[in-house]
Amino acid sequence: MRFQYDTIGERFVESKTTAAFSAADTHTLLGALDALGGVRGLDTLDLACGYGYNTRLLARGGARRAVGVDISEEMIRLARAHGVIGGDGVGALEGAVGAVRPAGAAGAGPDAGGADGTAGRDRGAGGGAAVAPAVEYVVADAAKLPQMGPFDLATAVYLFNHAADRSALHAMFRSIRANLREGGRLLAIVPNAGAYPHVDWSPYGVRIVDRVVEGDAPLLKAQFLTQPPADFEFREWAHADFAEAAVEAGFSTVGWQPNRTPPAEGARDEAYWTAYRAWPISSLMTCTA
Repeated sequence: MRFQYDTIGERFVESKTTAAFSAADTHTLLGALDALGGVRGLDTLDLACGYGYNTRLLARGGARRAVGVDISEEMIRLARAHGVIGGDGVGALEGAVGAVRPAGAAGAGPDAGGADGTAGRDRGAGGGAAVAPAVEYVVADAAKLPQMGPFDLATAVYLFNHAADRSALHAMFRSIRANLREGGRLLAIVPNAGAYPHVDWSPYGVRIVDRVVEGDAPLLKAQFLTQPPADFEFREWAHADFAEAAVEAGFSTVGWQPNRTPPAEGARDEAYWTAYRAWPISSLMTCTA
């Protein structure tokens, strides 16, 4: 389970750029970053960074420092191979997953460029877009993070569901808290428990094929619906388990927000997204250090 993404490799990239659930997750994260006022000038940490998609969004949004961490050497290799996205690259990638900035948010519209909606503020006196800072990538276990900060913001998209047991789950939250400044924020996309076998997420790019009751949390066996499908596993922790671990780690506040979906377009019409919102794959967890 620990090294499964070493095997998945490029198929994870395919899932991230085509699956509807990934589009909804990106839209949710972008909205949360906008609500915080963006990332310009912040030191940011992206955990379970995969091939660096969200790390590069943070860098393009004006983060002073953007560090991506993943336990998978193959994911970090892919992240480094993708490099830093500059110019219109982020907009192109957001379009690939169907992510659209929330209406009325700073930077919304055709000229939006940064993850924090600060395209206008990122432009210099000459009108040219600011150059994105270098992105750092590190192979590390989130449960045993070295002191890399302090950071103002940490993001974690589908990190905590890979904690093998309660001890590892709590260690992840403690490691993150230790790397955040006082008042720093954690934004985490986490799976919603209880869907299998009641809900079929196949139309949105992922399928749960089995649920094994064992250990501290049930083990879910799943597939990214790529070509061919990519098998992976994760733990079905309850939101209460995440909240307990966050409080124990020293976070002062823990909150929850529902998953947000992009505007309807083409085959992903309003009926499609309405069905998804009835039982979405994930929710946004927000914590303050």
